[in-house]
Amino acid sequence: MLGNALIGLREGLEASLVVSILVAFLVRTDRRRELPKVWLGVGLAVAVSIGVTLALTLTEQALTFEAQETFGGSLSIVAVGFVTWMIFWMRRVARSISSELRGGLEKAIAMGSVAVVVMAALAVGREGLETSVFFFAAVQAAGETTGPLIGFLIGIAVSIVLAYLIYRGTVKLDMGKFFTVTGVLLVFVAAGILAYGVHDLQEAGLLPGLSTLAFDVSATIPADSWYGVLLKGVFNFSPQTTVLQAVVWALYVAVVLTLFLRRPRVPATPRAPSDMGSVARQTL
Repeated sequence: MLGNALIGLREGLEASLVVSILVAFLVRTDRRRELPKVWLGVGLAVAVSIGVTLALTLTEQALTFEAQETFGGSLSIVAVGFVTWMIFWMRRVARSISSELRGGLEKAIAMGSVAVVVMAALAVGREGLETSVFFFAAVQAAGETTGPLIGFLIGIAVSIVLAYLIYRGTVKLDMGKFFTVTGVLLVFVAAGILAYGVHDLQEAGLLPGLSTLAFDVSATIPADSWYGVLLKGVFNFSPQTTVLQAVVWALYVAVVLTLFLRRPRVPATPRAPSDMGSVARQTL
């Protein structure tokens, strides 16, 4: 539940902030007549994201055991690739995303109603598709549906409330610190899902080493204990971990976390205060 709540909070806040930036731009420029088109695009993006999640679930249920393991393992690796790209992408564009969205919406308005709907759908849909794939992989790794779904919905709900409060100026959030902290946590969540995906592929016979364990701490950390469930739910920790799983987990965390925490080079020239951080601090 906690791991999926983090996914919902992080992805939901990104999507909610995108919507808030678009809405604030239209309100401030006295173009409220365009708001229904933006909301229509947002609704389409949400519908497509839900449809992708349902399609993945139905596809997985219709497969044989070996095919399920192959499908789930492959999708877990794809999901980790998505979330890794998203973490670094948000760090790179957070300072300019607000101006880019406003510029894109300005061009879309000039092109016509359909362009506005499509622009809003694409802006939110990217986050939605990433969330769908990553959430599906996380649910498969957790081995259940109720807990992860509840956690995910809680995270989405909190993200919407936060975005609204930021929009109204009630809450001032340091977006740089927020995305850094959640990014670090997501690295460990993604590492667990990656290890789970590798285990699936081992069970499917596509990767070797299923019976070669790096460690077995099931006697110390029972899978059905509260702390075992907590570790499983947040980090996808398995008391019985194969050597390949352990190696993949360690390499992913070592490489991705090091690159993520390394301070990116920034140009010496000052930027205009139109970035996402400024939006969050000034009232959208």
